[in-house]
Amino acid sequence: MATGRTHRPATRSRGIPEATVARLPLYLRALTALSERSVPTVSSEELAAAAGVNSAKLRKDFSYLGSYGTRGVGYDVEYLVYQISRELGLTQDWPVVIVGIGNLGAALANYGGFASRGFRVAALIDADPNMAGTPVAGMPVQHTDELEKIIKDNGVSIGVISTPAGAAQQVCERLVAAGVTSILNFAPTVLSVPDGVDVRKVDLSIELQILAFHEQRKAGEEATAEGDVPPADAKQQRKGPDGDIPAVMPA
Repeated sequence: MATGRTHRPATRSRGIPEATVARLPLYLRALTALSERSVPTVSSEELAAAAGVNSAKLRKDFSYLGSYGTRGVGYDVEYLVYQISRELGLTQDWPVVIVGIGNLGAALANYGGFASRGFRVAALIDADPNMAGTPVAGMPVQHTDELEKIIKDNGVSIGVISTPAGAAQQVCERLVAAGVTSILNFAPTVLSVPDGVDVRKVDLSIELQILAFHEQRKAGEEATAEGDVPPADAKQQRKGPDGDIPAVMPA
């Protein structure tokens, strides 16, 4: 089976927009579910609803793949699974290393979805010498001293960082120097990388804050709908000492 270092996806060379690339895994997840139920074909409307996008956007995305479906029939599910998997580079083996085997790193190591989606966890790496040799998800944790050798021996081009924020940049630099060109960052910090290195950041706290914003807005809309609106003199109550309303209220 081919390894991640010898082949790379063709999305950039074919001019597929990044926004479309970001939606391809959503389509693939929906299509895989249909395939598991032995559904032979699916309409753009049905697939778009399952993926959480509108059908016009889906058809535009698929036009970049050269797939327009058949009028009156829809899209062939199995063919699209293969086509999108190939475009994403999932028809080959991608060895991955996870650096930072704390609670989050251990949870990622135990995640069973990697193998079924074309990713093989090649190594688990941690800076704590007491962790060395400890089995996690059936694999012994290796010390960061071995990082460069592990990457070279396994042909790794994708690294996952789940370290504390203070250690993430140094780990990132070592991964890049060793040949890693794609990084999935779970550390709560922004990484600086050279051109040619792709970083995807996953920040659970930010996602929760966004959800909190929507919850607050929904609560405000409900209050307004129920007639619970601010009093007419609310603006006067918020005026500053000079009679103006501060642009930013003090904490």
